[in-house]
Amino acid sequence: MKVLKGMLWGLGAAALLFSACEQKVQAPQLTVSGLDVAKFDTTIQAKPVKLYTLKNANGMEVCIKDGKPTDVVLGFDNIAQYADTLNSPSDYGSSVGRYANRIKEGKFTLGETEYQLKKNDGPNCLHGGGNTGWMHQVYDAEQIGDSILKLTIVAADGENGFPGKVMAVTTYKVTADNILDMTWEAETDRPTIINQTNHNYYNLSGDFTQAGYDQVLYVNADNFTPSDKLYIPTGEIKSVEGTPMDFRTPHAIGDSIQSDFDQIQNATGYDHNFCLNTYKDGKGDDTQVCASLYSPKTGIFMEMFTNEPGVQVYSGNFQGVGADADIIRKHGLKYPKHVSVCLESQKYPDSPNHPEWIQPTLNPDEKYYSHAAYKFSIK
Repeated sequence: MKVLKGMLWGLGAAALLFSACEQKVQAPQLTVSGLDVAKFDTTIQAKPVKLYTLKNANGMEVCIKDGKPTDVVLGFDNIAQYADTLNSPSDYGSSVGRYANRIKEGKFTLGETEYQLKKNDGPNCLHGGGNTGWMHQVYDAEQIGDSILKLTIVAADGENGFPGKVMAVTTYKVTADNILDMTWEAETDRPTIINQTNHNYYNLSGDFTQAGYDQVLYVNADNFTPSDKLYIPTGEIKSVEGTPMDFRTPHAIGDSIQSDFDQIQNATGYDHNFCLNTYKDGKGDDTQVCASLYSPKTGIFMEMFTNEPGVQVYSGNFQGVGADADIIRKHGLKYPKHVSVCLESQKYPDSPNHPEWIQPTLNPDEKYYSHAAYKFSIK
């Protein structure tokens, strides 16, 4: 086992990526992965924005193998592109809220009241709706030492159609054993729904010019929730047995991503919720591995843990497609289709419209808590 020196990741449109401390120097101040700190120093939504660096005692900032820095997360190299929500899509690294994933027709009923949310994905609401979801807002940031970043947002009652004023806190931490630890906490003044996640895109080979078909995926799930052609769950829970959705034995994504299986064809890849075996009797065991990803090229191995019942596996199906093919990302690269994998902890998509599923309801006398962790090592 080689020592994993570090890792770099982004926090997307909230303008919360990582930086070194500010210095007055003539030459550009760069992170280990080559990001220019000055390109993130600006004001958005009347709030100052900058790059943040989190690291542990190992110097964890970028994954390093054999002394070579390896950037394993997709994104942009300047704040302007993160802030340009219309021309720079994909939500790279963002902290998603108030409701991650899709809600059918942007409608749900809570108590006796039906709510209409802002639609931003055809007829549906995706990731909180519109270009004013939490992933497109600037959080108030507080860095605590070298390894912890605390982000706070206050959402108004009625924002994008959601009920309740909500105060939410996202905490990112890098631990001594090379874990990127994320927690989401929230309180509300009236009944609402909440379902937060992180939207990092991973390619553990560090080569963002090629489809990540050789990445080896494991998902600890016997079942998944099939979806229609608009990515909305049908309401069924089906076994993965005998289908390309079966990752209980780890295998390369490329082995099954071009299958003629209807679910793969509908999404042109993976964009599905898996029902985690680590969630039982109303509780998720975040000490057990729920998913993992491995690159045979670099040997970088990532294990995922969460207390949530589901994980959305998304294989970057919209990357490199249509106008997206011409967008320049980090290091001056254009990303191809299927270049990466997202592993998003969550309640099941459209769960407010499926009362038989685990519900995302948050009441004023309750506290929302969600946890996900990603542990990096070398195999």
